[in-house]
Amino acid sequence: MPEKQKRESAITVKDIVGYALGDTGCLLTFSLIGTFLSMFYTDVLGIPLEKIAVLLLVTRVWDGVNDPIWGRLADRRRPSKYGKFRIDLLWGAVPLAVAALLMFTVPPFGPTGTLVCVYAAYFAYDMMYTVVNISYGSMANLISTYENDRSQLSIFRAVGAGAGGLPAAILLPLLVYSTNEAGTKYLDGGKLRSAVALLSLLSVAALVASFAMTTERVTAPPDAPPLSLRKTIPALLKNRPFLSYCMASALLITMQLYTQTMNGYLFKDYFNRPDLYSIYSIFTYIPMMMLMPALPALVRRFGKKELSAAGLLLSVAAYFAAFVLQTQSAYVYLGLCFVSGLGITAFFMEAWALLADVIDYQEMLSGQREEGTVYSFNNFARKLGQTIGGSGGALLLKAIGYETSTTGVAQTRAVAAGLYNIATLAPALASLAMFALLAFVYPLGKRRLAELREQKFRPQP
Repeated sequence: MPEKQKRESAITVKDIVGYALGDTGCLLTFSLIGTFLSMFYTDVLGIPLEKIAVLLLVTRVWDGVNDPIWGRLADRRRPSKYGKFRIDLLWGAVPLAVAALLMFTVPPFGPTGTLVCVYAAYFAYDMMYTVVNISYGSMANLISTYENDRSQLSIFRAVGAGAGGLPAAILLPLLVYSTNEAGTKYLDGGKLRSAVALLSLLSVAALVASFAMTTERVTAPPDAPPLSLRKTIPALLKNRPFLSYCMASALLITMQLYTQTMNGYLFKDYFNRPDLYSIYSIFTYIPMMMLMPALPALVRRFGKKELSAAGLLLSVAAYFAAFVLQTQSAYVYLGLCFVSGLGITAFFMEAWALLADVIDYQEMLSGQREEGTVYSFNNFARKLGQTIGGSGGALLLKAIGYETSTTGVAQTRAVAAGLYNIATLAPALASLAMFALLAFVYPLGKRRLAELREQKFRPQP
């Protein structure tokens, strides 16, 4: 890309901050799912693990099917005076927050009634999250067409997501546990619900601010032909960047959700230090803050794909080292988590910029602007990843003999050892698969992108 184009930009600081706040609003409640939802079901509601696995499978599969439906509807509707997608952040903020609060409420019914309420609350939350998050993610391609702008938006989206995840990952583990008479710590449902209520209110504020601070600058030409699925589906099936990116993106969300859940159990039942989960969370966020100032220059030097793949190799090494060491020291384990976080940061922070390239490539294949559709199909893949991370985690806990209790119970040494193994080996394999996909299958490296942008994707202000 010519140097002049590299320097040009359409976005302002207000856009960047506003866009970051959008994912803060989403993650303030979504991060609760990975950190506490499974434990809330097992330790507060007393739901058997096998029923949790079925619950997560059913709700996530339906939500994955629902994503492309909403994405297509969003693509086909006429833009309002507020733009095409960002209006959904405004009207969807309160219903999303209410659904999040209901998801962590103890129903006043027996086992069957409780399970029905759990299903209803999860369906409601997932459907509202679909509406808000697909529209939010689709906005990036309409805020600017410049590659550097999109990289900036992706980086600060990751920062916003990190800020949204901090309360659930760092503050709540210090606040929502109580200790029984035997000295065993357990999750306190009342404390957790109060915290969720506060985070839900903050989520509304962040999403409304994101709506107010961002601007959609890119519009479809007035004579653009109607969108056609006959063009979309064949183009997607031929879109190698889309297919490989979706698989890598699904693995990323699988790994994130799985490690959040498993490490909650690991620090509580293996290290007997649930308070250290906050330190674990800090150790996964610090690498992001360390790398953020240098990331734009590194991306320009090496490329998004290349930098992400190299980092993933470091994550592979860290998790395999943790598995082999079988350490009894929580602090050694925390150090390895820090190394893993450092490795996966580049992919995490550039994931949405990579998706913007995929959407542009889809436009080249189909001749149609369909940000919502492509984003929603990627979301479908991510929801499958969430299903694997959630249901798979519950099934693995069941397989190692994990005992559920609403007042806390000490796990056997064999269960604790099994917990350590599944918490380290599965992320190692997931990181390895992501590396292989980005390094050897995903084709839009630095050189190829430069060629395509010279041919097709010349930025428009």
